[in-house]
Amino acid sequence: MLVHSRRGRWTAWTVFFALFLPLFALPFLVIVAASFATHWSGPFPSHPTLAHYRAVGRGDSLHALTTSLLTALAASVLALLTGGWAALAAGRLRGAARRVVDALFMLPLAVPSVVVGLSLLVAFSQPPFLLNGTAGIVILAHTVLVTAFAFQSVSAALTRLDPAYEQSAASLGAGPLYVLWRIRIPLLLPSLTAAAGLCFALSMGELSATMMLYPPDWVPLPVEIYGAANRGSLFEGAALAVVLMTATLAVLLAVSRIRTRAAFR
Repeated sequence: MLVHSRRGRWTAWTVFFALFLPLFALPFLVIVAASFATHWSGPFPSHPTLAHYRAVGRGDSLHALTTSLLTALAASVLALLTGGWAALAAGRLRGAARRVVDALFMLPLAVPSVVVGLSLLVAFSQPPFLLNGTAGIVILAHTVLVTAFAFQSVSAALTRLDPAYEQSAASLGAGPLYVLWRIRIPLLLPSLTAAAGLCFALSMGELSATMMLYPPDWVPLPVEIYGAANRGSLFEGAALAVVLMTATLAVLLAVSRIRTRAAFR
């Protein structure tokens, strides 16, 4: 810490918690407190209960949680394959061609996600590309929205990659595929796992495009939370939100451990 005196450190920690709690931690604490309550008419919630969490473990809520996990997993894998491959291919480009590829993959970040949802709805509502009303169009929308992060993460890692490794392998007779599989991908593994975690977290919380595309048998958890809040079931929605945060954090922690091990290999 840059502050060396005891009084200075206490002042820094006090200012940190005074700013951190209201801005970041307090909203999450309110959600957690509401998830255990049945009434909130005073300054604090009342009538604590576990009924909301018991409801999450069955019926539509459990199905929504499973749907979100499967959607996020599929979208993350597809985004990693697409964005990673595009970043590797774009690494060989220069000038206008490189700028065009960068702009193409960064475009979903520049437009609202509801626009992406509408464009997919229009594009895939007629044969031969009929995906409207299926789970595939939801996964496709999530993939389009998160691929930019995978592309950006792998592109940034490639710029930091020392070309001496590839040149040494090539000088020893290794082919392009061998260099890619045994040299580049292992060196990019920390960035790939970080990109996978980011894509998963973003997909788990995606709502705007999903609201336009989800079929009745493929309802992700954010849509279920929105529906609960819309019905006035705020405490049930709070329990679903806590489950969504917990599931996302658990996956991010697992990915972080994998990334740490990959970084030290």
